[in-house]
Amino acid sequence: MVDTSDDWIRTRTGISERRLLDEGEATSHMAIRAARQALERAEMAPFSLDLIIVATSTPDYAFPATACLVQDAIGAIHAAAFDLEAACSGFLYALWMGTNLVRSGAYRSILIVAADALSRVTNWKDRSTCILFGDGAGAVVLRATTRRRGLLTCTLGAYGAGSDLIITYHGREALQKG
Repeated sequence: MVDTSDDWIRTRTGISERRLLDEGEATSHMAIRAARQALERAEMAPFSLDLIIVATSTPDYAFPATACLVQDAIGAIHAAAFDLEAACSGFLYALWMGTNLVRSGAYRSILIVAADALSRVTNWKDRSTCILFGDGAGAVVLRATTRRRGLLTCTLGAYGAGSDLIITYHGREALQKG
């Protein structure tokens, strides 16, 4: 698609493999698979979840939240659900938020899923960016415990002044940009 090679990409970015969704698949499909795997590894039933947070910059829809699609698909009928959009740092923001919600006692079990279908918004003719993005998802279950475990510390930050460097248009702007 662009003038490059695997070696050129690997030496400049460290990226040696990229995954792309199949046609007809969306962010929720990856998120659901990751959620099911995390619950299986945690040996936890979906109905025991209190909250689902999906960190994504590429939701299936503006609403309902992708987290609601995950909630329905896995059968987490008691869980609240919402999406969190913080681009590349979305998982860290969700992990920090989920950890503090468990520590506060507000929730006992939280499923965090980070999922993005960046291939759907990537300009495949722009060599400076298309080599960086792919599709993927991962998930983790947070649970209350009396043992000293979990996230020890986290410092979040943002650099809003650089927002013009990487923009994905939605809504009216997407229509205007064509």
